[in-house]
Amino acid sequence: MLTTAPDAESADKLASGALNARLAACVTQLGTVRSSYHWQNVIESAEEIQLLFKTSVARALDLEQYIQTHHPYDIPEILSWQVAASVAYGQWVNAETQRTLHV
Repeated sequence: MLTTAPDAESADKLASGALNARLAACVTQLGTVRSSYHWQNVIESAEEIQLLFKTSVARALDLEQYIQTHHPYDIPEILSWQVAASVAYGQWVNAETQRTLHV
């Protein structure tokens, strides 16, 4: 899942929150990008930090809701797609994003 954040502090908060909640096994900050977009009838341009979250299919919706709730933007970019991974990496992602069972 991919999103952009307005600054390093927001990016770090989104990444650490998702990791602490086991919504992602890994978050990669892809670095600063320059985005141009339509916003309120004006073409805007801003530097942002891209974040790539590696999660399981089972946790994708929860991660999307987390990003939506904790993101500083009114309408954050949230892009999601399924990919093929090596067996070992896929197993690791699934294991790291399992929900904690409360007994």
